[in-house]
Amino acid sequence: MNAPPIRTLLVDDEVLARLAIRQALASHSDVAIVGECGNASEARLAIEALEPDLMFLDIRMPGIDGFKLLHGLKRDTSPMVVFATAFGQHALRAFDANAIDYVLKPIDQERFDQAMARVRRHWQGLHAAPVASPAGSAPASPPSPYLQRLSVQQGEHIRVIAASDIDWIRADGNYVHIHAGSATYLHRESLRHLLAALDPGGFLRIHRGIVVNVERIREVHPLFQGSAEVVLHDGTRLNLSRRFRMHARRALGMA
Repeated sequence: MNAPPIRTLLVDDEVLARLAIRQALASHSDVAIVGECGNASEARLAIEALEPDLMFLDIRMPGIDGFKLLHGLKRDTSPMVVFATAFGQHALRAFDANAIDYVLKPIDQERFDQAMARVRRHWQGLHAAPVASPAGSAPASPPSPYLQRLSVQQGEHIRVIAASDIDWIRADGNYVHIHAGSATYLHRESLRHLLAALDPGGFLRIHRGIVVNVERIREVHPLFQGSAEVVLHDGTRLNLSRRFRMHARRALGMA
């Protein structure tokens, strides 16, 4: 018995872009295109009505962008997603949104076929018979909702930094300086926004403009008038302000 086709929805505000994806899918006989949408509002209605298995999704569209569309979908109705966009700087954010893959426009057929191979592996995994866990074993833990890695623009390249490799972060207006080992990276994002995405159990705000990885803290030295100094494993010394000292005491288990 033949397997059912992968029911696919195309979401892009450009007709020619949707046509290019159609042409790239022409050699994939196990895919059935069930609809096309030119914006996120149309896509929401189509997802509810058609219940597609796969969605090729543009990121930059008028009104609601691709990321906001995904964020608003219910988990049990969300299809597999492959982003198709002309902007490479969103790659890491796409994977953080649990996309299967990310292909750049104009479409390269070989790269597109690689993305479809990933889709099929995921599709087969979704439809594989469940394997019973050994008796007494703990169930698999759900994926962390917090940021696991981030991409930092360096000239024409994108540097990928694991959140666990960050030592500390300093605010600089709408930018942050990310210190990781001997390197420092300038990243365009506010400290407030970045902190909201990091695991609060792993990162601690010790000053209005400074956040540290708690695993890097070696010592805390009390100073005058309620302030203190945090010393990291590499010897870096950072000010722990009075405003954040009580929270730091609780987070670090200090008496």
